[in-house]
Amino acid sequence: MKIALLSDIHANLPAFDACLEHARAHGAQQFALLGDLVGYGADPGAVLDRAMQLTGAGALAVRGNHDDAALAPPATAQNLGDQSAQWTGPHLQEHHRAFLAGLPLTARMGPDALLVHASADGPERWHYVTDGNAAERSMAAATQVDPAIRYVFSGHVHEQALYFLTPTAKLMRFSPQPGVPVPVPPHRQWLAIVGSCGQPRDGDVRAMYALFDEDAATLTFRRVPYDHLAAAAAVRASGLPAFFADRLEKGR
Repeated sequence: MKIALLSDIHANLPAFDACLEHARAHGAQQFALLGDLVGYGADPGAVLDRAMQLTGAGALAVRGNHDDAALAPPATAQNLGDQSAQWTGPHLQEHHRAFLAGLPLTARMGPDALLVHASADGPERWHYVTDGNAAERSMAAATQVDPAIRYVFSGHVHEQALYFLTPTAKLMRFSPQPGVPVPVPPHRQWLAIVGSCGQPRDGDVRAMYALFDEDAATLTFRRVPYDHLAAAAAVRASGLPAFFADRLEKGR
């Protein structure tokens, strides 16, 4: 089975729809949503409606930090994330809130894969996996949950990366090339950061996701063009901070 892994959609409906269409065209039979469905973008309700349709059809989903923040926005904004939560919260209907509140912090995908928004090492603390030490901590925490786990799939970082342990337990980092399948055999342990569907920050405006082929044991990282200018215009029209639109226009 081919499973499309999408994270950090951030209420960006054009990016979400483009990635779903692209994934289906490339054989995706199932979907997994790795958190931060909302925040920063102008279409939280529509994105959550899509997510609820997917989970109703069997997709897996976990909760991210922006999903949490939208459920309980701070009274006083200390940063841009707080401003986003203050805007997003009132734009959610009750069924959207119930859906987000019901999402787990982690989910098992088959016998050997764990889904988590940030790090499996204290998923409620939203640690960023930006280097080998953090990746190793997340992988170790996953195997403490169950030694059978060979794959950790996460987001949160807004870039794409792949880490693995060699037979001598040395951690290696691999920079994937879009569209090139990477062999990920289960005799090794892997941690993949699938990137941000809705708010890329690596200087490339294209949306990101990854396609996991369970049968072939390959992982293909993808970049998908979408109408990022329309998404940015929607942000500007919504009353959200203009910086969020700037990010979509620049990809950083």
